Amino acid sequence: MSFLKKLGITTALAAILLASPAMAQTKIALVVKSLGNGFFDAANKGAEEAAKELGDVEVIYTGPTKATAEAQIEVINSLIAQQVNAIAISANDPDALVPVLKKAMDRGITVISFDSGVAPEGRQLHLNPSDTNLIGETIIKLAADYLPDGGDVAILSASSTATNQNAWIEAAKKVLPEKFPKINLVATVYGDDDSAKSTDEAKGLIASYPNLKAIIAPTTVGVVAAAQVVTDQNLIGKINVTGLALPSEFKKFIDNGASQAVALWNPIDLGYSAIYLAHDLAVKGDKAEPGAKLSIGRMGEITLDDTNSAAMAPPFTFDKSNIDEFAKIY
Repeated sequence: MSFLKKLGITTALAAILLASPAMAQTKIALVVKSLGNGFFDAANKGAEEAAKELGDVEVIYTGPTKATAEAQIEVINSLIAQQVNAIAISANDPDALVPVLKKAMDRGITVISFDSGVAPEGRQLHLNPSDTNLIGETIIKLAADYLPDGGDVAILSASSTATNQNAWIEAAKKVLPEKFPKINLVATVYGDDDSAKSTDEAKGLIASYPNLKAIIAPTTVGVVAAAQVVTDQNLIGKINVTGLALPSEFKKFIDNGASQAVALWNPIDLGYSAIYLAHDLAVKGDKAEPGAKLSIGRMGEITLDDTNSAAMAPPFTFDKSNIDEFAKIY
């Protein structure tokens, strides 16, 4: 074969390759309540793990610096402009985000919520980290187990509009009369998942309720802030701080006695599962409908209820017996 003929064939092949599109990469945005939050940083690790397994996924880890709905709306509008394939969001407000997420879905973008949900009309499905009623009971039990004679407790939550926090608190209140009659819930305050504000709210609770026996914070930011206040004010042994905490962030407070025990699910698994669901809806064409069984990779599968929601796993308790082991993981 002549050199010119070889050159012609080579040139033709190159032209074909250039004309053929590269393998399309699925862009999935993991939109969190706020950046700089250890819980969501851990969720992003799981998201990246899922992306690597799936092979054709780019995870865009993003969110506002302040945990507000308005800030998340700006982030979502930017993602719509980028023409991402899917959005998995932990919402700062269940209703305020609906219009912008409807806009995203109208543009062909798959939308799911995870952790903190969006109203059903603003997403295709919601992945709860665990069963809502079970979480509500767990956070009260974490306090009650160390108060055999009962006493005053208070809740330090995230924002007043956080879907997940409000649902857990309502579930906790429902079980109080029947299962924990000696526990007296004196107040619920909001630290907005901001360390400084959560610190101020914890100080306010201690000042306002001199007989306070426990602070329950179902937020990884608030629970650390409250435990630090109890430590700084030399109240270890007098006020027990409990709730939902990352073992790596909270180990020192289990060690110093500011807390007897906390609970959480694995945020790495949560981020992993959210990416799997978003991918399969956007790429494989899986349908989000009541009764549907959907894969969450190595985590197994979920079955959607009549609101297109499902729970991932039960919460796990951390105390002195196991905190060292899990603090090395997340």
